[in-house]
Amino acid sequence: MSRDLALEHAAARFDSGDFGRLLARRIAIPTESQNPDRGADLARYLDEEMKPAFEEMGFRCRTLTHPKARAPFLLAECIEDPALPTVLGYGHGDVIRGLEPEWHAGLSPWQMQERDGRWYGRGIADNKGQHSINMEAMRLVRQTRGKLGFNAKYLIEMGEETGSPGLRELCEAEREALRADLLIASDGPRLAPTRPTVFLGARGSLNFDLTIEARAGGHHSGNWGGLISNPGIQLAHAIASLVSPTGQIRIPEWVPRELPDSVRRALADCEVDGGSDGPEIEPWWGEPGLSPAERVFGWCSFEVLAYKTGNPETPVNAIPPRAWARCQLRFVVGVDPDDLLPALRRHLDRQGYPMVQISTTRETMFNATRIDPDDAWVRFTVESLARTTGKKPAILPNLGGSLPNDIFTEVLGLRTVWVPHSYPGCSQHAPNEHLPPELLREALLGMTGLYWDIGAAAVEGRAPA
Repeated sequence: MSRDLALEHAAARFDSGDFGRLLARRIAIPTESQNPDRGADLARYLDEEMKPAFEEMGFRCRTLTHPKARAPFLLAECIEDPALPTVLGYGHGDVIRGLEPEWHAGLSPWQMQERDGRWYGRGIADNKGQHSINMEAMRLVRQTRGKLGFNAKYLIEMGEETGSPGLRELCEAEREALRADLLIASDGPRLAPTRPTVFLGARGSLNFDLTIEARAGGHHSGNWGGLISNPGIQLAHAIASLVSPTGQIRIPEWVPRELPDSVRRALADCEVDGGSDGPEIEPWWGEPGLSPAERVFGWCSFEVLAYKTGNPETPVNAIPPRAWARCQLRFVVGVDPDDLLPALRRHLDRQGYPMVQISTTRETMFNATRIDPDDAWVRFTVESLARTTGKKPAILPNLGGSLPNDIFTEVLGLRTVWVPHSYPGCSQHAPNEHLPPELLREALLGMTGLYWDIGAAAVEGRAPA
């Protein structure tokens, strides 16, 4: 019973093809939570894949539901000794729509295939591949040692891609059942494909619509041009007042007062790398004076996701009556989430755009979260990953994207350490989602080593407090 033996078992599990076959079976279940016809598949993933796998490891499983949720949850737990630390895991088995017609010829979102040194399939990166790695790592530790050495709980949800409806309420109702000392979970990308990464929270996310309803219908641009306002032009100017021509946010309430020193230190050696398929970083865009890593992991960003005025498919010579834009703000700790839209209203009114209407969307708002990069559990995790991989992990104060991490910090009061098993160029949420198998292999070994180290430290009484 040794750490090295557990890592040997993990390598053999991957190299034999067993892990790939397991992952292919899970990817074959089309768990599109955005598709109302997939309800049976969402439940099937829990009943046929998650529950048997956890029960084989000695976990007790309970299917949970909530009126606000469109799909069930699974809670698995293995309590070896109430005196030991308890680690909560989290993952989601639902995926974004498959978009079958848009995949490369010969590829299918529901059939895992290898091509040009990559494994393709919907969910391989988000999130079936990631939680499958963590589950297998725990199984391998238990198989090698005979026990985990710590208490484990795991929550699998099936609605993350639709904003995790009901997750907050479920955690509030099941607070005691979900009680733990720490969350260790995996989602999102590494900083770079070959560099192990941990992140400690997530940027908040707020989607909203800006609309101008000028009049009931369009009017001939020759007869009325120069006499009546064009809402498309007005809305373009209103949006331009929110950010500079180089993307710097112009609403003071939308950005933090400063970048904390602990965040600067953590990001000092972090270089954003999307891999060969990632877009080229434009150093002139965004908040001046910050590095690319500081701009995406330490600061806020505003985006226009869609814009429409008139009839883009068949333009006509008429001044449109309406203009609409779907906008998004990603924000970090240090920004007041309750003042985001009021600050926007005040800004637009000051700038002379009272005609712009602001409305929220159906997307859930995520609050920004971040634990201290100097936290003892962060140091423990980083040291374990470094020992296994021989690489210096990147520490990101928070993910550039958004996750329901605020539920774990605010409702359950947990410190949160995320170890992602993807990379920025994986085509997550797009056609041709993929991962390099060498990344998956390294992640499986890394998590096996981490769970082994947690168990060893817990039994010996030296786990972080």
